[in-house]
Amino acid sequence: MGKESNHSLSTLKRISELEKRILKYQKSYYTGNGDVIPDAEFDEMWDELAELDPSNIIFTKVGSDIEESYKDSPLNTGNFKKVQHIIPMGSQAKAAGPENFRAWANKMPFDEFLVEYKLDGASIELQYQDGVFVKAITRGDGKIGDDITSNVTKMSGFSKQLSLPFTGGVRGEVIMPHDIHDTFFSDKANCRNAANGLMKRKDGVGSEYLKVICYDVWLKNSAQTQDNTDTVFFADEEQKIKWLTHENFETVKLKICHGAQEVIDYRAQVMELRDTLNYDIDGLVIKGRALDFKDASRARPEKQIAFKFSLEEAVSVLRDVEWSENGATYTPVAIFDPVQLNGTTVQRASLANPDTMRALNVKIGNHIVITKRGEIIPKVETVVKTNTHTVLSEIAFPKVCSTCNTRLIDDGTRLFCPNSLCPKRIHHRIEKWVSVLDIRDFGLTLIRRLYEMNRIKSIYDIYTLTKNEISNLAGLGEKSADKIINSIQGRRSVTLEQFIAGFDIEGIGLTLAEKLIEAGFTTLQKILDATVDDLASINGFGNITAKTLVDGLKENHSEMLRLINEDIIRIISRKSDGILEGLSFCFTGELVNFKRSEAQELVKSLGGSVKTTVVKGLSYLVTNTPESGTSKNIKARQLSVRVITEKEFLALTKK
Repeated sequence: MGKESNHSLSTLKRISELEKRILKYQKSYYTGNGDVIPDAEFDEMWDELAELDPSNIIFTKVGSDIEESYKDSPLNTGNFKKVQHIIPMGSQAKAAGPENFRAWANKMPFDEFLVEYKLDGASIELQYQDGVFVKAITRGDGKIGDDITSNVTKMSGFSKQLSLPFTGGVRGEVIMPHDIHDTFFSDKANCRNAANGLMKRKDGVGSEYLKVICYDVWLKNSAQTQDNTDTVFFADEEQKIKWLTHENFETVKLKICHGAQEVIDYRAQVMELRDTLNYDIDGLVIKGRALDFKDASRARPEKQIAFKFSLEEAVSVLRDVEWSENGATYTPVAIFDPVQLNGTTVQRASLANPDTMRALNVKIGNHIVITKRGEIIPKVETVVKTNTHTVLSEIAFPKVCSTCNTRLIDDGTRLFCPNSLCPKRIHHRIEKWVSVLDIRDFGLTLIRRLYEMNRIKSIYDIYTLTKNEISNLAGLGEKSADKIINSIQGRRSVTLEQFIAGFDIEGIGLTLAEKLIEAGFTTLQKILDATVDDLASINGFGNITAKTLVDGLKENHSEMLRLINEDIIRIISRKSDGILEGLSFCFTGELVNFKRSEAQELVKSLGGSVKTTVVKGLSYLVTNTPESGTSKNIKARQLSVRVITEKEFLALTKK
């Protein structure tokens, strides 16, 4: 951690946990031994630590502890000689997605970006004296590494004798080609682990299966030179790659892009073709054209960045668009060739709304980038620009409501039926109310039967149902009717957030309703009186959501007041003794003592908050199968979230 800290004890504990986990998985990464996790999960830990403690020593001490710990490996029969680097080998800043990259790019004074493949292997420095290869040094701590020259001489991809008397260092990556891994080392988890293990063997066995791919070069005296001595060999970063290629080094592919969007588009293209490469890449490295040894010497250079790929991104081809009808709204859903996202097969993703589709300029036949971040519904992120002559076709928008034939309105942010009396809209609102209030035994089939009988046409009508009416329906007797009526009448006292969310206003669920109340709109009248400007500044809203809420409140104004004024519904305040204040809970699997919705309500009533997925900062994951291999349990262990049983949860609520 940094020299000074104002962190709370809980934050210091989390920082310590992250340090240990990062060092553990870095060791596995560099040595090829131990547990392995996907890059996306490692990056998530790295990013969290950077957010909590930006000056943490881990960001500058790249590999010293890792390579030192490797001395205990059974493959390492003795210590390697330590040698100082010519080229500083610090760590790179990372951009996890287009937004992160664009934020970095906007700060750079570049007219163009030089983009290279980010190789997924083991970093190496090749040292030359007067044009002759003399040493090969591992990354080490970024300044000093292990001399593994004897092993590297067996590898391919680089020159041992140059055409000019160059004295300096060439930086590259030791990689194992896919065909070699498949033929000889398929027992290893991946090419990177296999390469890291072989290159550090004292006996050198297996090094002949590896190759070096190079991407950087500096004269030995670059740090002291102020007169552009490097230009004797190369004038800029592009010339470096050309010079290396001329000297018969195998080099990374270089692409020159103009503007951040061109880089983002190129990244999408590379994501699509990466499976055709015979070696692993896990992103792109982006830098400027000009040579800048001072920046390159930093522990974390500022003028270059690693634009990473993610397990939660994939490229596919759009085949069709379906329009999902949810109440009044028609939502576009992309149908594409199946892809793997974070271990699951996906072939449908949201296109959000008409404005999003127009901004993407998406057409049937386009290559598209699909993302699934944080276990949310997949969405189409962008369209990949290709040079193919594929025939593209426009996407057809529905024109009229499929239920009432009213002409649909396209206001950009959504496509919807404006008819407040549309049967589909009314039916959906009733279902939403029953769901939000968890009115048990009043299932969708019964709702549909009563709706088709014209018995319920509003939320108000639900509370006028009688036991005789229900019991007389085919298939239902007095016992079932009793349960249903009791359940309905037992849901007449509701919280304000339940009341608002139950009216099925587009996009306004319990979470946003809670944020509305937290922002000071603590009564129904305050909410009904609110303007778009009043609501737009609330966290999670913005102008679009604020306008949708205001319009929805106007449409439902009369029924809302009728329910309250006739004492059909009573709005109650949450009573909290604060036992769970500041704590967050996520529930998974079956509970014994109550339904999940009841457990969630209990948490809220005691001052806690509820999450539907395992995320950073979650206090507890509650499950009766804590040792199972479910995705939530795995995620909790990865994020060091405490996993407790239902019994332990109940004990917390009674303290």
